[in-house]
Amino acid sequence: MSSLTRDDVAHLAVLARIDLSEAELDRMVGELDVILGAVAKVQQAPIDGVAPMSHPLPLTNVTRPDVVRPSLTPDEALSGAPEVEEQRFSVPRILTED
Repeated sequence: MSSLTRDDVAHLAVLARIDLSEAELDRMVGELDVILGAVAKVQQAPIDGVAPMSHPLPLTNVTRPDVVRPSLTPDEALSGAPEVEEQRFSVPRILTED
Protein backbone atom coordinates (compact mmCIF):
# COMPACT_ATOMS: atom_id res chain seq x y z
CA MET A 1 0.00 0.00 0.00
CA SER A 2 1.20 3.46 -0.86
CA SER A 3 1.74 6.26 1.59
CA LEU A 4 -0.26 8.51 -0.75
CA THR A 5 -3.33 9.90 0.99
CA ARG A 6 -6.47 11.63 -0.15
CA ASP A 7 -5.13 14.84 1.39
CA ASP A 8 -1.95 14.47 -0.72
CA VAL A 9 -4.06 14.20 -3.86
CA ALA A 10 -6.15 17.20 -2.81
CA HIS A 11 -2.95 19.20 -2.24
CA LEU A 12 -1.61 18.19 -5.66
CA ALA A 13 -4.90 19.22 -7.24
CA VAL A 14 -4.64 22.66 -5.61
CA LEU A 15 -1.04 23.06 -6.81
CA ALA A 16 -2.08 22.06 -10.35
CA ARG A 17 -5.17 24.28 -10.10
CA ILE A 18 -7.46 21.37 -10.89
CA ASP A 19 -10.90 21.33 -9.32
CA LEU A 20 -11.64 17.71 -8.37
CA SER A 21 -14.90 16.43 -6.90
CA GLU A 22 -14.91 14.21 -3.81
CA ALA A 23 -15.39 11.12 -5.98
CA GLU A 24 -12.54 12.15 -8.28
CA LEU A 25 -10.23 12.66 -5.30
CA ASP A 26 -11.02 9.15 -4.07
CA ARG A 27 -10.46 7.65 -7.52
CA MET A 28 -7.23 9.58 -8.10
CA VAL A 29 -5.64 8.15 -4.93
CA GLY A 30 -5.75 4.70 -6.52
CA GLU A 31 -4.71 5.88 -9.99
CA LEU A 32 -1.77 7.90 -8.72
CA ASP A 33 -0.75 4.97 -6.53
CA VAL A 34 -0.51 2.78 -9.67
CA ILE A 35 1.57 5.46 -11.43
CA LEU A 36 3.91 5.86 -8.46
CA GLY A 37 4.29 2.07 -8.31
CA ALA A 38 5.32 1.98 -11.96
CA VAL A 39 7.84 4.78 -11.41
CA ALA A 40 9.27 2.94 -8.41
CA LYS A 41 9.66 -0.20 -10.51
CA VAL A 42 11.51 1.72 -13.24
CA GLN A 43 13.78 3.29 -10.61
CA GLN A 44 14.91 -0.22 -9.62
CA ALA A 45 16.39 -0.89 -13.07
CA PRO A 46 20.14 -1.56 -13.06
CA ILE A 47 21.60 1.56 -14.66
CA ASP A 48 25.24 1.38 -13.57
CA GLY A 49 27.42 2.15 -16.57
CA VAL A 50 24.50 3.32 -18.73
CA ALA A 51 25.10 6.75 -20.21
CA PRO A 52 22.21 9.24 -20.07
CA MET A 53 20.46 9.70 -23.42
CA SER A 54 17.74 11.79 -24.96
CA HIS A 55 16.36 9.01 -27.15
CA PRO A 56 16.32 5.20 -26.80
CA LEU A 57 17.75 4.70 -30.29
CA PRO A 58 20.86 6.30 -31.73
CA LEU A 59 19.85 9.06 -34.12
CA THR A 60 21.78 10.42 -37.02
CA ASN A 61 20.92 13.20 -39.41
CA VAL A 62 17.77 11.91 -41.09
CA THR A 63 17.68 14.43 -43.93
CA ARG A 64 18.49 13.42 -47.46
CA PRO A 65 21.60 14.71 -49.20
CA ASP A 66 21.20 18.04 -50.98
CA VAL A 67 21.52 17.02 -54.63
CA VAL A 68 20.84 19.28 -57.60
CA ARG A 69 18.05 17.78 -59.70
CA PRO A 70 16.08 19.00 -62.69
CA SER A 71 13.21 21.24 -61.68
CA LEU A 72 10.78 23.76 -63.13
CA THR A 73 12.05 26.82 -64.92
CA PRO A 74 10.79 30.15 -63.57
CA ASP A 75 8.41 30.46 -66.54
CA GLU A 76 7.00 26.97 -65.92
CA ALA A 77 6.59 27.64 -62.20
CA LEU A 78 4.77 30.93 -62.83
CA SER A 79 2.68 29.70 -65.75
CA GLY A 80 -0.47 29.21 -63.65
CA ALA A 81 -0.11 32.35 -61.53
CA PRO A 82 -2.88 34.95 -61.90
CA GLU A 83 -0.33 37.80 -61.74
CA VAL A 84 3.45 37.84 -62.19
CA GLU A 85 5.92 40.65 -61.58
CA GLU A 86 9.67 40.39 -62.21
CA GLN A 87 9.61 36.57 -62.29
CA ARG A 88 7.75 36.45 -58.96
CA PHE A 89 4.19 35.75 -57.87
CA SER A 90 2.35 39.04 -57.44
CA VAL A 91 -0.05 39.10 -54.49
CA PRO A 92 -2.14 41.87 -52.92
CA ARG A 93 -0.43 43.83 -50.14
CA ILE A 94 -1.89 43.02 -46.72
CA LEU A 95 0.48 45.02 -44.49
CA THR A 96 1.00 48.76 -44.44
CA GLU A 97 4.32 50.56 -44.08
CA ASP A 98 3.46 51.71 -40.50
